[in-house]
Amino acid sequence: MTEHLLLALDASSSACSVALWRGDASGRGELFHRYEIAPRQHTQKLLPMVDAVLDEAGVALSSIDAFAYGHGPGSFTGIRIAAGVAQGLAFGAGRALLGVSTLEALALDAYLRHGAELVLAALDARMGELYAGAFRIEREAGWTRAVGLDDQQVIAPCALRLPAAVPGDFFGAGAGFDHLESFDAGVRARITRSEAAVEPDARAIALIAARGYFLGLARPPAEVQPVYLRNEVATRSQRGPLD
Repeated sequence: MTEHLLLALDASSSACSVALWRGDASGRGELFHRYEIAPRQHTQKLLPMVDAVLDEAGVALSSIDAFAYGHGPGSFTGIRIAAGVAQGLAFGAGRALLGVSTLEALALDAYLRHGAELVLAALDARMGELYAGAFRIEREAGWTRAVGLDDQQVIAPCALRLPAAVPGDFFGAGAGFDHLESFDAGVRARITRSEAAVEPDARAIALIAARGYFLGLARPPAEVQPVYLRNEVATRSQRGPLD
């Protein structure tokens, strides 16, 4: 099968990361990866990381078939930086772009590192709220993917619930689990393990985007916009019940 190249980056949290995926439509491939905790340094770090993974893989930017980035939720400033860099690279190379949920990336990363099959991903949204979503890991035609079990949402920790129709215990991934003591007792009972000190990573974003690329989900760069869940909630609250 023909090999393809996909470059992914993320700046949605205090971490900054870039990953290059090289593989084919069967899901087989290899990753070249850079990751660093670098608060408020994303603008300075992203492009040197891009150069580093390209050099390691021995490929030119013009060889990339598609680009991807963590489109949120997360830090508004970081997401805007990632969007600007990813769109700029895609425009410059004349290639398409994919946006990937940072919560989905956290869920897939929990599987890759811990073998977790059910994952509750949660990020600190500030203002006493979380960005959260529940996922189940599934395998299909050589690809491993994190399938959402509910809508991703902005929610107070005490109001968060797990899907009642999905049996089993969940792995908790993300900085939202710094607030685990505020979760409902029923939710805490189903979180058998959690890891708060983990941020979204371009490695998982690249794997998600690679599958999306072969499914034809890549779009012109201008059409791929950041996802700000808090903005979506505010917009809905301003509409009437029949809007």
